[in-house]
Amino acid sequence: MSYLGINSVTPNEWDRIAKEIPAIDKVSHVYEKLAEEEAKDMVNSPDHYTTDSGIECIEAIEASMTPEAFRGYCKGNVLKYLWRYEKKSKDNSVEDLEKSQWYLERLKLSYQ
Repeated sequence: MSYLGINSVTPNEWDRIAKEIPAIDKVSHVYEKLAEEEAKDMVNSPDHYTTDSGIECIEAIEASMTPEAFRGYCKGNVLKYLWRYEKKSKDNSVEDLEKSQWYLERLKLSYQ
């Protein structure tokens, strides 16, 4: 008996399998949701930007600068992510646009 790899299964075969094993569809939705949450976390609060003691990198950067300098830092990052988003894959383009928006929101908050 030979086994088909995940990439060698045709769409019709996937439909047939999904009818035979309805839980497969539920599992695929779980994985899609996890992927969306992971992508969101990479924008709003990526683990690699927080120390073990809970200090976020952006907070340390802001504390090290004058308000004017921090605003320039945020503006520069907005421009950086807008500059490069078109040169990336669709998923990474969306992530860069979200990062640009994140820095824009942080810039707006600095005026409040």
